[in-house]
Amino acid sequence: MTEHVAAEPTPPAHEQAHHGHTPEEIRKEMRVYITVFVGLAVLTIVTVVACYKFDLPVHTAIVVALIVASIKGFLVAGFFMHLLTERKVIYGVLILTGFFFAVLLWGPTHNNYDMFGR
Repeated sequence: MTEHVAAEPTPPAHEQAHHGHTPEEIRKEMRVYITVFVGLAVLTIVTVVACYKFDLPVHTAIVVALIVASIKGFLVAGFFMHLLTERKVIYGVLILTGFFFAVLLWGPTHNNYDMFGR
């Protein structure tokens, strides 16, 4: 004997489309990702040009490199890691991480200043 199992009814077409992303949403996200990629490429070119074409003092070159790297890090974290659209808890963790990173950078610098300042 075979049992007849009733199949679940399929939802209407207009309900099926909302389970995933629409093509327009995907195209919009792709434009954002491509724009961020182009921005990262341009900033990389800026870093290379600043390094080889300008005769900057070392401290100025480091500042320029850190500024460009910070902008690139913001783009990667904000868009590729979706930190711009996530909840505030992620920002709190990010700020806390930045604080402890700054403390770790400050510690050796402060220690060297005390050693050589006396």
